[in-house]
Amino acid sequence: MYFRSISDLQRDIYRGLHKLPSDVDVVVGIPRSGIMAGSLIALALNLPLAEVAEFASGRVMGKGSTRNLGATRHGARRFRHALVVDDSSRSGEAMARARAALNEVDVEQVTYCVVYGVPDLSESVDIALEAVPIPRIFEWNVFHHPIIETACVDIDGVLCYDPTPDENDDGEAYLQFLSTARVLHKPTRKIGTLVTSRLEKYRTETELWLSSNNIEYGKLVMLDVPDAETRRKIGAHGKFKGFFYKSDKASLFIESERWQALEIANISGKPVLCMDNPEILYPGHVEANEYAKTWDRKGLKRIAFDAVGPDNWQRLRQFFGRASRD
Repeated sequence: MYFRSISDLQRDIYRGLHKLPSDVDVVVGIPRSGIMAGSLIALALNLPLAEVAEFASGRVMGKGSTRNLGATRHGARRFRHALVVDDSSRSGEAMARARAALNEVDVEQVTYCVVYGVPDLSESVDIALEAVPIPRIFEWNVFHHPIIETACVDIDGVLCYDPTPDENDDGEAYLQFLSTARVLHKPTRKIGTLVTSRLEKYRTETELWLSSNNIEYGKLVMLDVPDAETRRKIGAHGKFKGFFYKSDKASLFIESERWQALEIANISGKPVLCMDNPEILYPGHVEANEYAKTWDRKGLKRIAFDAVGPDNWQRLRQFFGRASRD
C-alpha cells in the first residue's frame, strides 16, 4: 500500500517543478484537493490561481501583496498558458470533466497536470510529477476512501481529540468529555470497525456520541476491564488493538499515537496509519533509539567497524550516540 501525506505532497511538488512548462502564466486547480496542489504550485511559481469553474467564467484569485513578475491580467481570457492541476489521477474522469468545462475558454494553451499519477497514465493527463501505483491512499482523503469501509479505526485522537489529563479522570469529567468531544475527522463512508481502548462500561456514551455526529460504523470493539487504573497497570492500549487487528480481515488500522501504532503493527503483522505525524508504519519497523539500545548487546561494534572503515567510524558512533539520547 502506497501512502502520501500533505508534507509529501509539498515536497513532491517542489521536486517536480522543473517538469512544468516554463511559460505557464496561471494555475487552475480542480476542486477540492486539486486546489490544494494548485495553490502550492502557484505559490512556488508566483502565479495567479483559479478554480476550474471560476476560470471558465473569467475569474482568478488575487495574489495578495506578492511581487508581480509580469504584466497584470484581468480575467481568464487574457492568459496564454494555463496549467490545470489535480492532486492525483486514476481513471482520468476528473481531468475529462475539467477539459469539458474549459473547452470554450479563450486561452492559447492548456496543460493538464497531476502530482500523483499511475504508471500507465491516461491520455487525459499531460504531466504527472510522480507515478504512484495502486493501491494508494492520501492523508487528505483517507477518511473518504473505500478502504475505510473495511479498516479498523481508533476513536480518541482520530475521530475526536484526546481527553486532557483533567478530563481523563474515569469519572464525571470523563463522562462530560464523552458527550461533548469535538470531532477531528468525520468519515463520509461507513467505518468497518471502531477499535478503542475506551472501557466497555462507556459503550452507551460512546454510541450516543457517534450517533449524534452521524458517524457510521459496522462494529464497536471496546476494552473490557473494570477501570482506567487496571488498563494502565496491564498496559493494554496497543496490545488490545494489535491482537484484534491481527484476528480481523482489515488491511489497515488507523491510530493516533505513534508508540501504539508501532506496537499494533508489530503484533498484527499488518500496516498501521499513524495520524500523529501521518505515515504508514509496517511490521518490523524499529526506531533509531532501538538500534542504539541493542548496539553493544548484539556485538555489532566490531562488525560495523570492519564494514565502514576507520574514516566513517566516528561519524557512525556519533549517530548512535545521538539516537540513544533521543
